[in-house]
Amino acid sequence: MNAANDAEQRLAADPNVVAALDWLDKHAEREPGTARRAVASRLSLVDVKSLQDRGSKRGRIDQHLVAEALADYYGRGADGYGRYAARFGDVEANTSVLTRADWLDLDCPTIASHDRLSLVRAAGDAPASLDTEAFDQAVQRLAESLALGVRFTNMPLYRLLSADMRRESIGGTVGIASFVEYVVTMDLLEGELVDALALGTRAVHLPLRDRYLPDLNAVLDVGGRLTAGGTLALCAFARPADPFRGPADYVLLVQERSGHVINAARRLAVIPKGFHQPLTDFRGDAQVGATMRREMEEELFGRHDIDNTVGDQRSADPMHPSRLSEPMRWLLDEPGRLRMECTGFGLNLVSGNFEFPLLIVVDDEEFWQRYGGQIEANWETANLRQYSSSDPELLEELAADVAWSNEGLFALLQGLRRLKEIGGGRVNVPTIEWEIR
Repeated sequence: MNAANDAEQRLAADPNVVAALDWLDKHAEREPGTARRAVASRLSLVDVKSLQDRGSKRGRIDQHLVAEALADYYGRGADGYGRYAARFGDVEANTSVLTRADWLDLDCPTIASHDRLSLVRAAGDAPASLDTEAFDQAVQRLAESLALGVRFTNMPLYRLLSADMRRESIGGTVGIASFVEYVVTMDLLEGELVDALALGTRAVHLPLRDRYLPDLNAVLDVGGRLTAGGTLALCAFARPADPFRGPADYVLLVQERSGHVINAARRLAVIPKGFHQPLTDFRGDAQVGATMRREMEEELFGRHDIDNTVGDQRSADPMHPSRLSEPMRWLLDEPGRLRMECTGFGLNLVSGNFEFPLLIVVDDEEFWQRYGGQIEANWETANLRQYSSSDPELLEELAADVAWSNEGLFALLQGLRRLKEIGGGRVNVPTIEWEIR
């Protein structure tokens, strides 16, 4: 059996890859099997060492360069929209997150009366058609992902149709899309941009971006394209005073993302971080808070059974109280133990994703004393770091780190800004002032 035939056998054995191949054939108007043969041919030729070298080159393209390149590509915002920037002590941060003043400082509790994204079941598919270049790039992405062992599962995603964000209120509508259509379309934009920057070409030749996200009108037309996205949170757990560490504070968690995740690979981000998608309750899970509670269980408290990259979901109610981890059960046993707020909203120019940054605060010191040693990140994280809310110098240094993902930096700054307002004497950080550029 030659290499191409062997590769075709591998493709046929993975139902998630088969779904992606079928989607490509349909939307590129190719004969069934065309994408499978094309991916198999590419897979047999992939040089894993070259891909690893490219990964190292991509890792040298920092957050500042990405934000600057996208500022050049899209220009200044208009009609109140612009890129999120902030000053934090001596640090001036610029991001690729498109937002507006009334999308920031939402201070929105993630409970049903405030967290009100609604599902439109008859929304239909996002418009999609692939020309030759888009088809070829999608084929190459699948071949490379298989060669590197990148995990993805064809689970449903929430697709944003409209947004209505205001103080203490998350509103708007969502439909349902498949994860594979995101992987082979919008998710290609980040790699295309970073590779162009690695070659020193800035944003001169970006055919996929020109096709899928050519201007700010396309970015803002969330219902007219595939607008996937997610939520990520700055976690702050109260700790008592300690004779060695110092006064009472919050411990803040930051992750370095694994090289095996779909997006923001090898970048710094707050944790948890996840795609906004349903598990079993498609209407109830449309709440942003539902995704974040699930991500806490998966990424912090070791719940492997709700990681959809590991296996099928067979539980009727995976977040039923009887199935919760011990730390999550303790947090939810009494009202007020778990404080979770949405601190903003934005559209990430990197791939057009919507971003919901959250702040999670646990004020009861007993939680960290009981469960701090049980918190352990899952496979999506390469390294986990902790910072003190009473260490302004180290937090400024953290904010200035060029390894951040743009959405991660957005969530960090908005989270620290809110924590300074509500954290009392446990928080000693400079004032954070944002602006729209």
